[in-house]
Order: sequence, then structure tokens, then C-alpha cells
Amino acid sequence: MNPVTRVKTLSTAALAAALLVGITAPAASAHRRGQAHTQQRIPFTAATVTENAGGTYTVTWSAPGTHGVTIRTGGRTVARGGADGSVTVSGLPAADRRWFDLVPDRGTPLRLADRLIRLQGTVNFRDAGGYRTRDGQWVRMGEVYRSDSLEKLTDADLAKLRRLGVRTVFDLRMESERTAAPDRVPAGATHVVADVLAGTGTFTSMPKSPAEAEAMMVEGNRFMVSGDTARTAYTAVYGGIADDDRRGVLFHCTAGKDRTGWSSAALLTALGVPEETVMADYLASNTYRATANGAILSHLPAQQAAVYKPLLDVRPAYLNASFDEVEEEYGSFRAYLRDGLGLDSHELKELKKDLLAG
Repeated sequence: MNPVTRVKTLSTAALAAALLVGITAPAASAHRRGQAHTQQRIPFTAATVTENAGGTYTVTWSAPGTHGVTIRTGGRTVARGGADGSVTVSGLPAADRRWFDLVPDRGTPLRLADRLIRLQGTVNFRDAGGYRTRDGQWVRMGEVYRSDSLEKLTDADLAKLRRLGVRTVFDLRMESERTAAPDRVPAGATHVVADVLAGTGTFTSMPKSPAEAEAMMVEGNRFMVSGDTARTAYTAVYGGIADDDRRGVLFHCTAGKDRTGWSSAALLTALGVPEETVMADYLASNTYRATANGAILSHLPAQQAAVYKPLLDVRPAYLNASFDEVEEEYGSFRAYLRDGLGLDSHELKELKKDLLAG
């Protein structure tokens, strides 16, 4: 394309299968906080970057109240448009991660990348940031990541994660999983065990029907809120995120959808991201894991596949069960953070200061 493009406006065995999955067979950051206060707030109400096949990137945005937005990457301008727009950029050199600066004619710029981190050894490695909060701030990207299991990471993957600054890895898996598939982590990174289900023997039988499988998932998601080992694990994760000034924090389980899904959902909720956005991020695992899950189901008899599908999926009922448990056990999400995870008001304020832009 031309250098500058103008665009038009516009559990154990059963819980292992359910919460661990895999045993059988994008977006925004902004200039740092000191800079943000020298201008108006971030005017973007929506913005995403998507990497397409063939190395092109689609950038979309909506910035009501502005007259124009300039798109920059790698130190050069690649597109200009109005308050609303979408542009596909091609001809860019390869990069570990391609960042785009969306620069409005008024207000604070926004920095975006595709949320998915493409690695050879994972299918669900994502940036946990890139979302707008209810009050108009944005969760910074490049700070906190979520993933499925790491045992298949290649040397090239590990080198890439080191360059991306992954410094702390929280492993949410059970001992049996860690033994069968030990993590591979970037050189110099700290590996922390935060076993959500440590030693629990509550879930010991496989479901016999799709309804039983879904009920098991609902029960498991409730446990992730009120179970003792779950609270201990998530306390370690959020404490680690809050305490690490350098960030580069990654949390993961086996499929990157259940234990990891609640970890991400709770973090985004604590930061003030709307519940519909939190749900969309949670359900995105169905998209990222579609090929892997399809491969598992294709090797099973039809009746067994029907039972396994609810275990491989993420569904609104599962995440809603976690939020229902929060209300029933703690009365409010803020009380869950305080009484369940030990995150007091001061720590939450500091977490928001560190992870939010605008």
C-alpha cells in the first residue's frame, strides 16, 4: 500500500477433563501515566488490531469527538482517517509483535497490538489487556498474559517470550499435570506454582451425559471462587501482579480456558472492564481452541464426543457460575477481592494505577 493510506470513516479425573482439558487426546495500551495527564483522556471508545493471514494487519477504531486519527507503526505513519475508521496495512517487516499507535488530533494516543501471541507450542496465548473500562480508561497491553500449557514451547518460542519481557510464570495446574508436562519458561523467568485444585479429591468420576458434564463445569467454576486452594492460588497470582513493578506476568493452566479464564475474568472485573467485555474475552477461548478441540472430538465415538464437548467448551453458564458464587459467598465482587484474595483498597488502587491508561 502507499506509505500513507487515507481511510473513510466508518477437578481430578472429571475435573481434569473439565477444568484442565487436553488430557484426552486483541487491544490496547497507552503512553505511560505521567504523559497521559498532560493531555486529554483517551478518546477511543473502541479500537482493535488484528493480524491477518499473509502478514497484513487490520486496525479499526472509534474516537467520537475527534476530527482525525493517524495510524503509526515502526516510527512511521501508515494511515490516516476520521473519527471512525478501518484500515488494512500491508508490506510491514516481520516483528515479534507489531504495535500500532493510534494518534488522535485531540486527546491521548492509544497503543495496540493483536491480542493473540502466535507461538508454535500454544494455541491460546493471549494478552490479558487491550480492553476499555467503564470509565474510559484502557487496560495496558504487554503487561499481563494468559495461556494454555507451555510444555510444547519451542526454543524459538522461548526466545520470543524473553524478548517480549515475560518474567514471571504462574502455573495454575495440578501436580499430576506439572509432572506429566513440565513447563518450559523463558530464560531468567521465575516459575511459581499456584495450584488452584491442589490435592482436592472432590471430583473423581467422569460424567455420563452432556448435562452431567455441564453441571460439573458449573460446579468447578464455583470452586474456583470459594475453594480454599483456589483462593490461595489466585491470591498468589494477583499479589504477584500487584507487586511486580516490571510486569511481564503470565498465568496459565492446561487449556488456558477455565482456571486461566477465571483468573483473567476476575482481573479484568477488578480493573473495571464491563461484564459483557469480560464475557467476550472468556468465550474467545472457543475460537482460539476450535481446531484443537475439533481434533479431540473427531477421534471419539459420537456419544462420547457429545459428553466431552461441554468439557472442552467455555460457556456463559460456566463464568456466570463463578460470579454467582462471588455474590453468594461474599456479597459483592469488591468483598471477594478483599476477603477472598486479600486485595485491599490501597492495593487495588495501585493495581489500577499500574495497569490502566488514560
